[in-house]
Amino acid sequence: MAVEDYVIATLIVVVAVIVGQLVAGRVRMPGAVVLVMLGMLLGVMPWMHSLSITPEVILLVFLPPLIYNAAFFSSPKDMRDLARPIIVMSVGMTLATAFGLAAVIHLLLPDAGWPAAIAMGAAIAPTDAVAASAILKRAGTPRRVLTILEGESLINDGVALTLFSLAITAMLHPLTPADAAWELGKVVVGGLVYGAVVAVVIAWARSRMPDASLQLMTVLITPFVAYIPAEMAGFSGVLAAVVAGFYLGTHGEGLLPPRVRVSGQTIWTTLVSLLEAMLFVLLGLQLDAVVRSVREDYAFVHLVLVALAVTAAAIVLRMVLMLFVIPVQRYLTKSRLDVSTFKERVAIGWSGMRGAVSLAIALSLPATLGGEEFTDRGALVFVAGVVVMGTLVGQGTSLPWLLRKLGLSDEGTRQQEFLRAEYEMDCAAVRKVDEMLTGGDVDGKTADAVRERYAKRISHVKGLLDAEDPDLDGAKESVRDRKALLDQVTQARRDALMALYRSGEIDYDVFTKLARDMDIRDSGSGQYGI
Repeated sequence: MAVEDYVIATLIVVVAVIVGQLVAGRVRMPGAVVLVMLGMLLGVMPWMHSLSITPEVILLVFLPPLIYNAAFFSSPKDMRDLARPIIVMSVGMTLATAFGLAAVIHLLLPDAGWPAAIAMGAAIAPTDAVAASAILKRAGTPRRVLTILEGESLINDGVALTLFSLAITAMLHPLTPADAAWELGKVVVGGLVYGAVVAVVIAWARSRMPDASLQLMTVLITPFVAYIPAEMAGFSGVLAAVVAGFYLGTHGEGLLPPRVRVSGQTIWTTLVSLLEAMLFVLLGLQLDAVVRSVREDYAFVHLVLVALAVTAAAIVLRMVLMLFVIPVQRYLTKSRLDVSTFKERVAIGWSGMRGAVSLAIALSLPATLGGEEFTDRGALVFVAGVVVMGTLVGQGTSLPWLLRKLGLSDEGTRQQEFLRAEYEMDCAAVRKVDEMLTGGDVDGKTADAVRERYAKRISHVKGLLDAEDPDLDGAKESVRDRKALLDQVTQARRDALMALYRSGEIDYDVFTKLARDMDIRDSGSGQYGI
């Protein structure tokens, strides 16, 4: 295909993503299912059917921002407090899951060989906390459970991809234990060191960029600068992206002005969501070709049964590790992990959905080995796709019900945290006003106006905090009413601004700057609309 064909194909896939998300919202189906179905429909088109996405494109375009994003928005304090269970789960459980699934895949598809089975086990092993976190946050699940899942998801990607790269190397030529140890050390240490260097250099460069647009450009290219050169040097690009994202996410808040951070976060969130959705469309595009290619070696019904068996093995293996293996370690090491309760272990085990990273790794399986076609690639990609879809749909849809049954759904606890944070921030604002008034930095009239604004917020929040049983439902109803009013008021202000511009009383520069101010100031309010 020519370059322009790929551009048009990309546009079609993006349109399919938008349509799929709209349809999913209408029919209340998981977005991943709708996107895969749309991809399959697109695959029927002869022109789209010839679209060939190389594994290198998946690795270089999709993986860097997905990995970097997960690391950037992680919580260093929470992860440090729960470092032991996170490391045990992200390293120990991921390796155990990868090799366990590799054994199942090799048993069911012996012709694929052990290296390919291990590569596919590594692809399926890492969990994706994005879908689970959204459900857990809505349910008000204890923060400890969320932190462990998010921390595990951050580190297990690097562990799985390191094992995946070693397996791919073994597929190309045999590896001795000494070769494997040397390769592992080089990949891990090189990735960590290079990622740290990139993070420090990027932070230094961004702090000296006066132009906000240059800073945003730097933000967008950072994951690729961390990933691609590391891979070219034979290091782990994933670990480099994780280190860079973690460092800049925890040290880089002051590098961007608040308005630029708002724009940057919007752009970044949109980009990551688009890439994740595109992966599901691409999976659907490849399914038809995969099914036709595997029919030469495997019966389709047999392949479906294999995929379902691997999906069941992935779910069962994680639950067994969470419920039985982790509790046993306390007797072996005379210490306890912080995942101490049975209910929490059940919730964490059932939250082990696979997502976009597993899909990207599977799609990056090489199409050829030593110049010859890798005939088992289609079967392995199909299996990975079924595992991702099965866990997202099966576990994702049943997780809210499970949380309610376990008694881990308590939205009020999280609402109380919002209230306490709002109260402390507003009190700090009032103290600062009084401090500046005492120091003569502001006049009394201005100080009174600002103090009155925050005093109203403090009174409202304190009333909810002091109540023995806060009327959260009533508060939410009040928020809806307040936001409806604010929407009307904001629209009136926008209409007045537009009228001034159309009448020629203000120029375009004044109009755009005031409109942007309203976009930031009036885009929303606090958790309770205050």
